[in-house]
Amino acid sequence: MMDDAVPGSICIVMLTALGDAVHVLPLINAIKLRVPGSRITWVLQPPAAALVRGHPAVDELVVFDRSAGIRGFVEARRALQSRRFDVVLLLQPYLKAAILASFAPADRKIGIDRSRARDLSWLVTPERLPARSLGHMQDQFLEFLQPFRTDAESLQWDLGPWPDERAAQASFFATIDKPVAAIVVGTSKPEKDWLPERWAEVIDALTEDFGMQPVLVGGTSERELAARRVILERAVHPPLSALGSGIRPLVGILDGSALVLSPDTGPLHMSVALDRPVISLIGYADPRRTGPYRGYQDLMIDAFHDPGESGPVTNERRHGRMTRIRVSDVVEKIAIWKSRYASRPKS
Repeated sequence: MMDDAVPGSICIVMLTALGDAVHVLPLINAIKLRVPGSRITWVLQPPAAALVRGHPAVDELVVFDRSAGIRGFVEARRALQSRRFDVVLLLQPYLKAAILASFAPADRKIGIDRSRARDLSWLVTPERLPARSLGHMQDQFLEFLQPFRTDAESLQWDLGPWPDERAAQASFFATIDKPVAAIVVGTSKPEKDWLPERWAEVIDALTEDFGMQPVLVGGTSERELAARRVILERAVHPPLSALGSGIRPLVGILDGSALVLSPDTGPLHMSVALDRPVISLIGYADPRRTGPYRGYQDLMIDAFHDPGESGPVTNERRHGRMTRIRVSDVVEKIAIWKSRYASRPKS
């Protein structure tokens, strides 16, 4: 049972995935709005830390380096045990996150209900959210506003670009004289990726039929670099490449783009947070749980579900679905973007 005390010193444990880091931001902003003097410490891994470092609502980061093995846990424990929190919010119900949450001294520890938790992580949190059926991850994180006796009436991400990043953003776009279509060519899992030869065809359509400048964005993983090679070989109109730009510069590129095309990965959710129209290509996971939140549903391509399929939101993973998405499906969504969003001023 949650009592009436509103916590002021908060530790949030949410380690991985850029997309999930984006989903944490409305929770943090809502807490700050409800408790202006609160202090928020966020335990997370390096990629997510690179995205949110410097965010005005985040007071402190404790960066957990999982690649360091046991040393990563030891360093995180040392950092956390030197503090005392009113509450720990365990947003990620997995074993490694639960171990880290156990290191943080706190009056209260709150986690997800047993039905949605994994790896016995619920044992670390004496207080738990009421049981609910699965929904979108963004809504699941917002449930953690309950101890603060508030909700998020309007979501605020404040993802940027921040004032000191605007010059670099302007420099990137200075030599481009067409609306930019940012294309995310890779994800953390090959099962989520779309075929690069099909991206090449979409790039030619964007250039010839819609008068846009395609720009490849993302990291420099082996799969992303391989996809770029195929695209550059196949496309009649080779795109620009901004692979390896870095996470914060990527925010500026997405923010300045007229359109983003992305599989189910972090930049998709970054685009939603930036209110950039995004065509999402989703086949591996249920888009009702991991797809674009609320906005741009008319631009989403759902290859996860079969035609006419219904049922509750699921954590099921389905392999081989991304190949169902045809070039014509994506071009159709680009046409919808052009008719509904292309002339809309950026908010």
